Amino acid sequence: MLAEMRIQGLGVIDEATLELAPGFTVVTGETGAGKTMVVTGLHLLGGGRADASRVRNGADKAVVEGRFQAPAGSPAAKVAEEVGGEPDDDGSVIAVRTVGADGRSRAHLGGRSVPVGVLSELAEQLLAVHGQNDQLRLLRPAEQRSVLDRFAGDDVGAPLRRYREIREQWLAVAAELAERTERARELAREADLLRHGLAEITAVDPKSGEDVELHDEARRLADADQLRETASAAQYAVSGAPDGDPDGPGALGLIGEARRRLGSSEDPRLRDLEPRLVEAETLLADVGAEIASYLEDLDADPARLEQVLARQAELKALTRKYAADVDGVIAWAADASSRLAGLDTSDEALAALAARRDELAAALAGYAEQVTVERTAAAAELGRAVSEELTGLAMPHATVEVAVRPRVAEANDPQALAVGDRLLHAGASGVDDVELRLIAHPGAPALPVHKGASGGELSRVMLALEVVLSHSDPVPTLVFDEVDAGVGGRAAVEVGRRLARLARSHQVIVVTHLPQVAAFADRHLVVDKTADGVLTRSGVRVLDEPQRVVELARMLAGMDSTDTGRAHAEELLAAAKADKVSAPVVRRKKRG
Repeated sequence: MLAEMRIQGLGVIDEATLELAPGFTVVTGETGAGKTMVVTGLHLLGGGRADASRVRNGADKAVVEGRFQAPAGSPAAKVAEEVGGEPDDDGSVIAVRTVGADGRSRAHLGGRSVPVGVLSELAEQLLAVHGQNDQLRLLRPAEQRSVLDRFAGDDVGAPLRRYREIREQWLAVAAELAERTERARELAREADLLRHGLAEITAVDPKSGEDVELHDEARRLADADQLRETASAAQYAVSGAPDGDPDGPGALGLIGEARRRLGSSEDPRLRDLEPRLVEAETLLADVGAEIASYLEDLDADPARLEQVLARQAELKALTRKYAADVDGVIAWAADASSRLAGLDTSDEALAALAARRDELAAALAGYAEQVTVERTAAAAELGRAVSEELTGLAMPHATVEVAVRPRVAEANDPQALAVGDRLLHAGASGVDDVELRLIAHPGAPALPVHKGASGGELSRVMLALEVVLSHSDPVPTLVFDEVDAGVGGRAAVEVGRRLARLARSHQVIVVTHLPQVAAFADRHLVVDKTADGVLTRSGVRVLDEPQRVVELARMLAGMDSTDTGRAHAEELLAAAKADKVSAPVVRRKKRG
């Protein structure tokens, strides 16, 4: 529920706070006072498009702040938690939208800066705005299908989700089959090249890192004499002359002599140095042994060198064609094997793909038929429910029907699907077209609502539809922006009555110019404007009972200054209160 909204610098509103409550809240005011800015503010809180022209003249920014009651664990609270937002002290979640005069927009949720899309996610859980633009959108075929699906709920939603999953697979397999068939010759050439490359690599059978190992071994074999001379000199320096010449004792001999001298010294400090020389002697002995082993293994083997060079030549032939090194060649071979598996253009492979496509098409057609059956059943119920609402909206002879028709596939349609004995277009939302039709009176033809209804009738049809849909709407707050346009008299009273009934299960906020509608509200807000000759300012205030009488009298053709007008307003309020006490709650009955 939306508990409070603060508006600053938006249109003619300098600064205003709307204190909202459960039930039915109505917003009224003179033309141009800024009622529209209230709805604009709600759109901004819901992540709607920011428009710099809405920023108040002379202000550097417009700010809209909303305080939502979102219980812990609710979907709305989870949206805030996911972005690191924190609830206020009273557990509410605060959303803020700022629009600069330069057109830049910022959003905050629970004290954290967030992308505007996060406010849209929050609004999906908490807020639904129904305005005149929404009425126009409802006239589009795709939107009418969406409305029917929303009304039907999971009866259509479950098979439709499965339909979409199967459809993605069906389209992917069909596209792959078409590509393989159309590009069979090209793909066959590519497959031949891949097979040739794999055959070359398989014949050489390179091992990971083999080129580096062969390079090092070739250098050792080619430079064997020089390496032997270097290693022998190092061994002489470490271990001394091999014939035991005392003139060439080597490092080990010199350290041994130093040990003997220190060990025989009478000075303890010198004797304490002997163990360190033992460590050095051990290390040098190990090095000498490793050098000796290296010399034993070092052999100028021309035959082995020739083998190594021949192997290097084989590997270089591969690295010239397929990659910079042997590891790259091995990776190319693995990738080529994978690609080759997907380039199978044999008759068997194409037949297997075709069989899979047909299998998926059969499953898809089954789900499509299920969606159509459920839509047809829901369409009959939706038509009845809207027609019943129209009876109460001073259109007792009008009937609304919701037509569900198969969408026949056109020639060469790549998404054509055989459903029963017909070839239909398998779109993302099924194989059906949905159309709202109005039968104005018995015997009249069923016409699309935008052709069969006048302006006032269209408003009532759309309002009836919205009221019926709202009973199954999961969001707690519903906003109606002058959906009663073109309605008056008895029909206006019925509009107010239905909105009041709807407010028993939802928080309902209505912007209206009709006193018959405003009289049914539980809370009445008025947007006032003042002008000092330079600037026009608007504010919002809550009306008490006497003030409501004055405002309703004003709405009754400007009769706020007359006793007759006030008496009429009091009578209107009394009648509305009596009706709300006695009226039953209207809810959609569950199907099945």
